[in-house]
Amino acid sequence: MRLWLLILCCMIPATGAFGQAVAENPLGDPNNPLVALDEASAALLGEGVEGRSRLLNILLMLTVLSLVPSVLLMCTCFTRVVIILGLLRQAIGTQGLPPGQVLTGLALFLSMYAMSPTLERVWSDGVQPFVSDEQPDYRVAWANCERPMREFMFAQIDATGGWSALYALLEHRGMDLTDPTVIAYDDVPTLTLVPAFMLSELRAAFIVGFKIALPFLVIDLVVSSILISMGMMMLPPVLVSLPFKLLLFVLVDGWTLLSVGILGQVADPFRTAIGGFG
Repeated sequence: MRLWLLILCCMIPATGAFGQAVAENPLGDPNNPLVALDEASAALLGEGVEGRSRLLNILLMLTVLSLVPSVLLMCTCFTRVVIILGLLRQAIGTQGLPPGQVLTGLALFLSMYAMSPTLERVWSDGVQPFVSDEQPDYRVAWANCERPMREFMFAQIDATGGWSALYALLEHRGMDLTDPTVIAYDDVPTLTLVPAFMLSELRAAFIVGFKIALPFLVIDLVVSSILISMGMMMLPPVLVSLPFKLLLFVLVDGWTLLSVGILGQVADPFRTAIGGFG
């Protein structure tokens, strides 16, 4: 018992000295992970005004990255492509085949291929100068990124004849449309242009979907008439017509034909002249 008391009395001063050393220099150990975290933060953000500016740039980039899916859906031809592929699957009647992930992936890469001239201009005019500090003002960088996208959307609206949707939205905002030819493209706000572009894309997608579904509908009607004439009314016509639909689609090389047709409908605003209002 006395031995334990002696050991305890010897440990108390050592514990106090260790606690005092830790309190004086809590981050003094170079192996402490808090030291590495503090050094990394200082190297990344810096100090003073420059550090705050860099922090704002990082937050801005994170915000832009969070908006990428919305931009992909609203400002590109992805909406049209994925709807056309979905209507094709319903017209053939294959239920869940091809899977939704396959159609979405195909629509994504077709959209990226068709949008490559516009996306390259967005990168070279807006993103790259901002990242390399050639143009540190984020407002100028945003305007440089926005300009090619606006030109693309105007070109698509002109190619699909979707000016009626844009006129309706502008009229709803109270703009005088007595003479639409006097309205310049810069007079159209982006918040008005984006929904008008989406409406025109939906219209174009459903027109293409109707053209795709029509031959398959004819096959269904022919098969149904044959089954009724043979007295086989209990046999589902869709079950019999499915092989003929697949055979027709394969014989005409439907996937390639449809993909090339979709890409041909995407306007390139940097090669074709955009028509004016009216």
